[in-house]
Amino acid sequence: MNTFVSKRLGSKEVIRAKMLTMVLGIVAAVALPQVFHLIGILSGTGAVAGTIFLPMHIPVFIVGLLAGPAVGLVAGAISPIISFAISGMPTAAMLPFMIVELAGYGLTAGLFVNKKMPMISKLFLAQIGGRVLRAIFTLFAIYALSNQTVKVIQVWNAVKTGLPGILLQLTIIPLLLHRIEGVRKHYE
Repeated sequence: MNTFVSKRLGSKEVIRAKMLTMVLGIVAAVALPQVFHLIGILSGTGAVAGTIFLPMHIPVFIVGLLAGPAVGLVAGAISPIISFAISGMPTAAMLPFMIVELAGYGLTAGLFVNKKMPMISKLFLAQIGGRVLRAIFTLFAIYALSNQTVKVIQVWNAVKTGLPGILLQLTIIPLLLHRIEGVRKHYE
């Protein structure tokens, strides 16, 4: 997959396509966790479904992989802020960490847009990139800002807890992007 937008589009159309991708990604990143939280409420498990399946991450990865690093970064940074303003999730204590992590996912995924490598490799490297940025920010919060509410082990615990979501991302995102690419080629 080269890029989401056609080479035949002019610069205004490319900007519009990237903006539309970003807006749709942000809407999905805010709405999708609500579906998982509703499932959690109905099943009696609460917000656990969100921390296990990481639904907010999926649209951010897709935006980065479709529209590039700048658009992915913005979508990743804005999504948790809007979600927090609407639903109070993520919690205020976790919001800065989610902003950094999701912005990191969007940025690193976008850096691989034009790289010739399997989509699953791009996605896996972007997953690592976002987690590394979150770990660095966590260390900064602990040691530079003397934040006593966050522990280094939380980065590893988030990976362990979110393993089903990480696997879901590695499964569903390449399939969705393959389908999007097929639809794009059909309309060229």
